[in-house]
Amino acid sequence: MGPEETPVLILCGGRGTRLQHESASIPKALVEIGEMPIVWHVAMCYLKAGFRKIWLLTGYLGDEIKVFVDGEDWPSGAEVECIPTGIDTPTGGRVAAVADRLGPGQFCLTYGDGVSDIDLAALLADHQESGAPVTVTAVQPELPFGVLDLSADLITGFHEKPRADQWINGGFICAGPELLASLESDSVLEREPLEQLAAAGQLRAHRHGGFWACMDTYKDTLMLNDLYDRNEAPWRRW
Repeated sequence: MGPEETPVLILCGGRGTRLQHESASIPKALVEIGEMPIVWHVAMCYLKAGFRKIWLLTGYLGDEIKVFVDGEDWPSGAEVECIPTGIDTPTGGRVAAVADRLGPGQFCLTYGDGVSDIDLAALLADHQESGAPVTVTAVQPELPFGVLDLSADLITGFHEKPRADQWINGGFICAGPELLASLESDSVLEREPLEQLAAAGQLRAHRHGGFWACMDTYKDTLMLNDLYDRNEAPWRRW
């Protein structure tokens, strides 16, 4: 299956409690970057990579997300729809709710609050070539603080907000029926389902060394808007 036939699931049921300044009365997915909701940016990343079927798995204030989706002028050929999956349903449970619609084929899955310059079509092709049940994009986030070089009690240098040495789950997941088989209505995707696959040697990492950012705090919102306003948003390919 190529991007055109592969459904993309975007988890956008969150409340955005750490974005209180912006999202006290709107779902996190509708917090804006450059006057457009962040979930629009995520969807556009996939649409510009050749994907056509976008399913927004909604929860908190999902009706407001649907109003936006239904009123938006999406690119030609795009099929963007909202699927209610429960207000407080955990991440894995939201995916489980659409398992019957997905069937036995491959699908893509990501969060509604992260943007990246990753080549999503290449990610899907890499996943399919590997034969792995699930592929998770691994990223090294930028640390929020500068770090010091120390030699005994002497500071020998400074590094302003370097990348972390560790790799984290950056979302942008490719998966198939093996993941669906491990999900229940109360599953938290990042816990037992992915942990069990990792323990069985069935969880593959796709390392991405480019840009990645998550809108987790109000400070993140300001940073992403600043990049967009200066026409320096690496994820913007439209």
